[in-house]
Amino acid sequence: MRIDLSIKLGKDWERSNRLSLMFMQMTVANNIKSTIKNTEDAKEFMKSVEKCSQSESADKSLAGTLMNTLTNIKFDGYRTIHEHILEMTNLAARLKTMEMKVNENFLVTFILNSLPSEYGSFHMNYDTLKDKWNVYELQSILIQEEMRLKKPIIHSANLIGHKGAGKKPGKKNGKGNHGQLKVKQSSAPIHKKEQIKDKCRFCNKPGYYQKDCLKRKTWFENKGIPYDPNHKPKCEIHFYGKQSQSSS
Repeated sequence: MRIDLSIKLGKDWERSNRLSLMFMQMTVANNIKSTIKNTEDAKEFMKSVEKCSQSESADKSLAGTLMNTLTNIKFDGYRTIHEHILEMTNLAARLKTMEMKVNENFLVTFILNSLPSEYGSFHMNYDTLKDKWNVYELQSILIQEEMRLKKPIIHSANLIGHKGAGKKPGKKNGKGNHGQLKVKQSSAPIHKKEQIKDKCRFCNKPGYYQKDCLKRKTWFENKGIPYDPNHKPKCEIHFYGKQSQSSS
């Protein structure tokens, strides 16, 4: 029984040691990873981290890295504003453990400066306020502002979807340019009317009117009727382009 218990405890310790080592390797700062001795024992790894962190040069280097990150970090929109502010407060908390406390007013300023141009009006309104907010108040109001800014994007996306839903497929290619065809069709009758307007009604030739037609004048002379340019016949009978008229 004791042997089985020892084996079980040994397996549990190995698992706990392996998980602890993995967790510490993931969370340790990148700038001191290269100075830590490689080991398979979580306890020894922890001692190496403590030894490196106790050195003055390592503290200064890490503090400088954290402060640089805190002052230059920008909200990119890939995460929520809550996650962004949480990261910045964690950086400030780590600096506090290294005896570099970040004043809350400065942290609020760092958060506001990290926001993109979409939050410009929000930043300007905050500057005009007499009372200043703490980090938690700022976070709560920024979450509301984030939701407000996202609404127009969702609304415009829905509008585009509704417009596209009513269109039938295949209209863009082939017979899709109905606007141009309508213009050509509507202009054709107008052009035809202009041609008919300048056409002789006696000989059906374009370019002059009936009163100026020489064939009409000759027809009157052959019939022995005095030629009157403004004479209007009572009827006209057409046979395949030829005409016969009876005068009044």
